[in-house]
Amino acid sequence: MKPKILLRRMLRSPQFLIGFLIVTTVVLISVFADRLAPMDENLNHIVNRFTPPQGLGAMAGGYVLGTDELGRDILSRVLIGSKISLTIAFVSTLLVAVTGTFLGVIAGYFGGVVDDIVMRATEVTMAIPSMTLGIVIMAIFGPSISNLVLVMVITSWKSFAKVSRNQVMVMRNREFVQASRALGGSGWHIMLTQIMPNVTTPLLIQLSGTFGGIILTEAGLSYLYLGVQLPDPSWGNMIAGGRTYLAAYPWMVIVPGMALMITVLGFNFLGDGLRDILDPKQSR
Repeated sequence: MKPKILLRRMLRSPQFLIGFLIVTTVVLISVFADRLAPMDENLNHIVNRFTPPQGLGAMAGGYVLGTDELGRDILSRVLIGSKISLTIAFVSTLLVAVTGTFLGVIAGYFGGVVDDIVMRATEVTMAIPSMTLGIVIMAIFGPSISNLVLVMVITSWKSFAKVSRNQVMVMRNREFVQASRALGGSGWHIMLTQIMPNVTTPLLIQLSGTFGGIILTEAGLSYLYLGVQLPDPSWGNMIAGGRTYLAAYPWMVIVPGMALMITVLGFNFLGDGLRDILDPKQSR
């Protein structure tokens, strides 16, 4: 697709523009979270516990979004939590994409026994709810960041495998692929140079949706204290810590909950926008 046509479609897609704005803002906030956080996210001020949000007027030394049960600044914890959550999501999504795409490509290209093994593995994984599987894995191996990433890979690779397999099965019988075979090209060479460049569009769309889903899964496991461990902040364990005080001090749940909701919505909007922009059936 020509750059001018691509840019025109981007500017005409409200979903893409909204998603791009949200995602860009969240990513920049997470990158500079250490500098933006007004206080130490784990510093306790017991005398200031349950301080309600004081608004932007409290930027100079106050509590803009209030404090929690230990007097910790919620704004600082939300900012640092964004850095932790997005870092986990980025690493997990990268590993998920590489693992799932690799398995899907070899299953679609070689077929036969390889395809049967990969597809049976995806069916087994899909038959078990992701959160249930994640809880089991974390209960067995213990809660840690590395095990959390492992959970994401095990529960999310199947979507990339199915998408890439279906695309490769369509592409492997095209004339240019058959010509490469006739000229003596190896299977790996054909997959990497002939097929993969033609299946990146659906994988790019899948990438955005998976990123949002992984953030939700991480938050869910952290809510159960099986993900990011205290005192390190995560949107999930912040919501879990505030649920006891929801009726009296609702900002403890609302603030991280809104951050989580806006972030996931942003990635979903971005994925939907990319799907419409890259749709070859769409008019120019």
